Amino acid sequence: MRTLAFDGRTGASGDMILGALIATGADSDVLAPVESTLDVRYEINEVIKSGISATSVDVVLTADSHGEDDAHDHDHDEDAHDSGGHDNDHEPHAHAEGAGPHRSYREVCDLVASMGLSSPIEERAIEIFTTLGEAEAAVHGEDLDSIHFHEVGADDAVADIVGVILLLADLDPDRVVTTPLSTGGGTVEMSHGIYPVPGPAVVEIAERADWEIRGGPIERELLTPTGAAILARIADGVETLPGLRVSGVGYGAGNADFSNRPNVLRATLGENRGLTREEITVLETNVDDVSPELLGGLQETLARAGARDVSILPATMKKSRPGHLVTVICRPEDAQRVARRLAEETGTLGVRATAGTHRWVAHREIESVSLELDGEEYELDVKIASDESGEIYDVSAEYDDAAAVANETGLAIREIVDRAEAAFERERP
Repeated sequence: MRTLAFDGRTGASGDMILGALIATGADSDVLAPVESTLDVRYEINEVIKSGISATSVDVVLTADSHGEDDAHDHDHDEDAHDSGGHDNDHEPHAHAEGAGPHRSYREVCDLVASMGLSSPIEERAIEIFTTLGEAEAAVHGEDLDSIHFHEVGADDAVADIVGVILLLADLDPDRVVTTPLSTGGGTVEMSHGIYPVPGPAVVEIAERADWEIRGGPIERELLTPTGAAILARIADGVETLPGLRVSGVGYGAGNADFSNRPNVLRATLGENRGLTREEITVLETNVDDVSPELLGGLQETLARAGARDVSILPATMKKSRPGHLVTVICRPEDAQRVARRLAEETGTLGVRATAGTHRWVAHREIESVSLELDGEEYELDVKIASDESGEIYDVSAEYDDAAAVANETGLAIREIVDRAEAAFERERP
């Protein structure tokens, strides 16, 4: 499985993620839709951070947009998006920080929709803005539709978020993970006052994320709301870097320089053959008046509706009636359709759903083995499961293949299964 792993020990921001993705191999040409919609361009440079070569990405105003919105103030707000350890020094060019209108959540969504992006990219970008909007609304006690973004609604923040999703689609990893993200320490000055690090919006976003935050290692803000929101939507949390056969590595630069550590976000791309985290919804219902024939057909009918697994267990119902507990695992996006089918098939009056959970799925491959029995050659499929190091921990012959061979030869199915699995073990390198 192609995995992209971020090292969060120096925090993260939108432009650091942009730089890390480009340095890891993403093609910056895919950023064209943003530059053609907004009056900005991406300025990409190679810099040295404490001896580490890293890629910096600045979103700067184009010539046509210089001087616009000059009255705009640049106070640090809950939704500030500057680079981890950003000094906010003004470069000779016109930086786009805070430029453009301060848009509402709906205006940001309309802007993203106007870029002509593919549906998956547009949806993912809007999800990130939704995360930011929900965090901002929670901090201020407002609802999402009434929230008005400050700097996160400005052009450079839109460029950061949409740009990350475009670059990520170009890299096309199967999974993105991050180690615990450092927030920094001390205090940060916002338009509403001085707050301890991490700021309120970052804490709200972290509550919704799969990964952990950690204080330190220096006394300044390292994890920005934009960086946190991006990673909350794209990355699973891991404690340490997973086992990878590395195919690419890159460093995204923050603007500030630290005395004893490089201010960079590292991204590592590689193949990981470990257990895959898969988001699921678990559906359950109790039934006491469904015939065995209908229960027996649920595996097939619910699988056609999108179920990944179906189990049926005996249960004691109200008034001590014998019944069954039906449990179904499916993807969250399939849950409503599968629940409807479950209700139609069983007549149940209610289906319970447990959302926001996941399962770990082994890396699985199918290989064919040959068995010679009484002078005849038979081909059977064998399923191989491996762990994150690539070590095989289970080998299982496919039952249907074994049953077909057993039917032809008169041998027991169990014997065919044993012989097929033994044949695979003999042929392993």
